[in-house]
Amino acid sequence: MNAWATLVGGTWLMGECQINDCEIDGNKIGVKQGLLVKRCRFLEESGCASICVNSCKIPTQNFFNQDMGLPLTMTPDYDTFECQFSFGLTPSAVSELDARQTPCLSRCPSSGSMRKWHDSTFNSDIDHKTDNDTKNSPPQCPLMK
Repeated sequence: MNAWATLVGGTWLMGECQINDCEIDGNKIGVKQGLLVKRCRFLEESGCASICVNSCKIPTQNFFNQDMGLPLTMTPDYDTFECQFSFGLTPSAVSELDARQTPCLSRCPSSGSMRKWHDSTFNSDIDHKTDNDTKNSPPQCPLMK
């Protein structure tokens, strides 16, 4: 049901989707509990793994896991721009750490400058700046210019 609702409600944002079977908690297979986004518009247009992880994957998983009480793991494929939604699969600590450590894509328009901002390490670099530097402002992403 959740895969179907996401298909109907999210195709306009993400692109063509297909309901599929997926792994769920307990090493079981959830029949029609998965949704494969065949080529995610959000990831393809941003061209940035950090934006994918921090603006889509983590907030969407948090919404379903915390607010809806439904485990969801999203697994983006940065080579094909596919994204597998697995409803009923709780995100593992290892998979979340791997997602946060995904290197910038070679075609990332910010050339990795946003990675520190998304990883919350930007503020630690502020201490090393001089008074002439702009403090407390994130690096400007070229997409936002």
